[in-house]
Amino acid sequence: MTTAARHSVLGLPGHFSSPMIKPTRNLLSQPDIEYHPNREKWYARTSRRLHEDPSLPTTPLPAGYPKKLESPLVWEGKEWQNEKQWVYELSTVELKEIDDAAHHFHNLGLNFGYISKETFPLPTLGNTLMKLANELHCGRGFFVLRTIPVGSYSREDNVLIYAGLSSWVGPLRGLQDKNGGVLSHIKDLTSCHPGAIGGPAYTTDKQVFHTDLGADIISLFALETAAEGGVSRISSSWRVYNELAETRPDLIRTLSEPWAVDEWNEKHPCTLRPLLYYLDEKIIIQYARRYFTGFLGLPRSSTIPPITEAQAEALDSLHFLAEEFSLGLNFQKGDIQYINNLSIFHARDGFRDEGERTRHLLRLWLRNKELGWKIPEPLLPLWERTFDVTPDAQTFAFEPVIREAVTARRL
Repeated sequence: MTTAARHSVLGLPGHFSSPMIKPTRNLLSQPDIEYHPNREKWYARTSRRLHEDPSLPTTPLPAGYPKKLESPLVWEGKEWQNEKQWVYELSTVELKEIDDAAHHFHNLGLNFGYISKETFPLPTLGNTLMKLANELHCGRGFFVLRTIPVGSYSREDNVLIYAGLSSWVGPLRGLQDKNGGVLSHIKDLTSCHPGAIGGPAYTTDKQVFHTDLGADIISLFALETAAEGGVSRISSSWRVYNELAETRPDLIRTLSEPWAVDEWNEKHPCTLRPLLYYLDEKIIIQYARRYFTGFLGLPRSSTIPPITEAQAEALDSLHFLAEEFSLGLNFQKGDIQYINNLSIFHARDGFRDEGERTRHLLRLWLRNKELGWKIPEPLLPLWERTFDVTPDAQTFAFEPVIREAVTARRL
């Protein structure tokens, strides 16, 4: 879309935080919006809202919010011409150092929860990884390590190496499931768990642009890639912010106000919190579309307030602008991807598996206390819960399971 066309469309000439909402039968209706964004519906909704209120594009930004962000974190995909700009290729010497670190950890006889910089020593590569961690927080916000020889190791050792390398980037691992699980498998599980899935990570379906909730750094390790499709895409949320701040400041205001985030829980059906924050001169957007539209076995709860037309337009605007400014990563088998989850959206194309070419990723949620950003107060309980897991309590699933948070249920 051209800038002029985009401006025309936009109107120019944790979930543990905040008060819990008690369940009530909802008398208002949910807008016509689904998990998969529809561009025509976005155009129509935008046109209708601007016709009803032509003053929307002149709405003041929330107090203190910047008109424009200036930072290396503001970028467009078209600016990255060569993947050598973000891919760090591991040398033979560095791969030997990784192998030695794995043997060292095994000799210690420790549980995997004790994987750390100290127990997974990388005398030379470690310094490089710490510099790349700085790039996540203060530079472009993403990088890829290439390539771990996955086929040379057992599943257990691949997990060990992944967690060991990641401990140099983000020493704290986050809880992803209630059983102490700090490792997730991203893989199509629809054939073995029909009807049990409430999140696109466990399907071959397209994942729309989003952030994961409750983590500073999202890391993905490709054990295998799909036969076709499955491109990993990222986009600067700061670039999206700049676009909206210039063209539709009313949507910035909408995003900065409380939303009813679905919890799919009878006792605590939803929480109220903003999706967008400005703190310490940094914009932070934390959202995933399925919490407001539902997905497969987890439809939007009928007992909580529906989203508004303004919120529906904001959701679509986030996705389609992120899509426009996005970068597709050439994610290869053995690659490890790291992104700043506070400043970058991520998405995935739909894909097709065939035989041994069955897409299978591992995921870690990480935090680096030394480099980590200040977390907005409404998000603090979520962060505290995510990273409140001791080494002894950490578990690492070596085979794919569906996280409890995205398991289908009846409410």
